[in-house]
Amino acid sequence: MRYILAMRWPPVLVAPVFRPPSEATSLILQLTVGCSWNRCTYCAMYRSKEFHVRPVDELVEEIRGAVRALPGVRRVFLADGDALAAPVEVLERVLEEIRRELPDVQRVGLYGDSRSILRHGAEELSRLRELGLGIVYFGPETGDEATLRAVRKGATVQRQLEAARTVTSAGIKLSMMVLLGLAGLEGSERHARATGRFITEAKPTYAAALTVTPVPGTELFDAVQGGSFQLPDRWGMLRELVWMLEEMEGYRGPFHANHASNYLPLKLRLPRDRESALELMRHVLETRDETRLRPEWARGL
Repeated sequence: MRYILAMRWPPVLVAPVFRPPSEATSLILQLTVGCSWNRCTYCAMYRSKEFHVRPVDELVEEIRGAVRALPGVRRVFLADGDALAAPVEVLERVLEEIRRELPDVQRVGLYGDSRSILRHGAEELSRLRELGLGIVYFGPETGDEATLRAVRKGATVQRQLEAARTVTSAGIKLSMMVLLGLAGLEGSERHARATGRFITEAKPTYAAALTVTPVPGTELFDAVQGGSFQLPDRWGMLRELVWMLEEMEGYRGPFHANHASNYLPLKLRLPRDRESALELMRHVLETRDETRLRPEWARGL
């Protein structure tokens, strides 16, 4: 282990860096910089970066540096926005190095979109699972075709569904994120109900609903500021969650709406908690009980 002293540490991170809430204690290694798509109208996370895959040798040095700096690390998250877009041989080399140098790691996770998932396919993903890839975070955002086109997601509902099934068929956990309010006030119910049906059909390991937030530098922000796009208010966002959950009778698994962006934090296991959650939300909507909602100052991305 004498070579460890010369290894690259701390890891090189090209800011800003994002990770799922469940990866808060993970070692973050930036396998790719930026997002391979980077065209969605609502997202500014990676607008300042030009997408590229980092040199494998740099990542290997950082992994070896972690042996000394972070003994006993249990989880690793491979950033950035779509690390799964990296070539399979790069992913294999990185996962092999993590397994060899960090034997206490129990799970490696990353973001993946429908294009990268389907490009690898179930066979390559199965190989990556064998090497330690344990979870893919996937944001279809909506199950509504019109909304997908409007926000320039670059995929159809059927392709998104196929991608979700490809991940789970490879034996990898799938964490799926969708966005309340993404279709605006006009398409609110259509988007919410279609998304609930999509989640049910996709059968992810975990599902979560966040609330869309207009961010400066995005087309969505400009449309809201210009008056051509109207977001549902807090009650409208809650109503979307009711419509979504009404369509999820067949979903079995965790469903969370407790992200900092959400007005009424919910952490559910379906189908067990479905009816009680619907009853609570309908009551809050009927009474307009503001004490049950997270105040604006406490919300965040």
